Amino acid sequence: MTTLLLPLYVAPAAAPEAWRACLAACLTPPPTGTRRYVVVDDPVDPEVWEAAEQLTKAGNVVLGRVAAGFALRPLADLLDEVERWAGGPATGILLDQAPTSPFSLGPVCLATRAARRAGLPTVLLHPGVPTDPAYRALGLPVCTFEGSWWEYQRWSREGDRPGDGHLVHSVPTAQLPEAWRLLRTRGAGFGLVTDRSPPATYAGLPSWLPEPWELD
Repeated sequence: MTTLLLPLYVAPAAAPEAWRACLAACLTPPPTGTRRYVVVDDPVDPEVWEAAEQLTKAGNVVLGRVAAGFALRPLADLLDEVERWAGGPATGILLDQAPTSPFSLGPVCLATRAARRAGLPTVLLHPGVPTDPAYRALGLPVCTFEGSWWEYQRWSREGDRPGDGHLVHSVPTAQLPEAWRLLRTRGAGFGLVTDRSPPATYAGLPSWLPEPWELD
């Protein structure tokens, strides 16, 4: 695995320590041959934009989070949010809560096209479960697992492919190295292991940051 996906879905004003830790960890160049995706929320928060600018200048790929609402969100609202990320420091979007049914492929196609037309070429698809094979034709990186460490160890991996993304939360601190090793063994192309748990999984950073990105 060569790409760390680090979501931080909390405002800098609400969690200044988490953002300071994020900047401390991400403002140094990534190791040779690796990439860092930092996913940020709220395209109208000027502090988010300021931090995202610093992250982008340091060589990170900053993605704006756009929630598709599992195809229940009105398409106009979805496209408006994509547009709000345009013209700023983000270089792409993470399409969160993405649908998986082939009958909901249209909104994903339109959101992807809108992002690229707006100068946001990197689009990650995040349903958190395997998608219908029709989504593979879009050529997007797909996150096919999001869940607890307990669930990840028992996951059948049906519908998963090498290079897909895996996000694993609720990992006991002592088992973080084991979790990283399992992600690599399973061929994850990008992902995260964290000891944080719902409902605040992405309201702060894993305890291992700002230590080395991948624990041995």
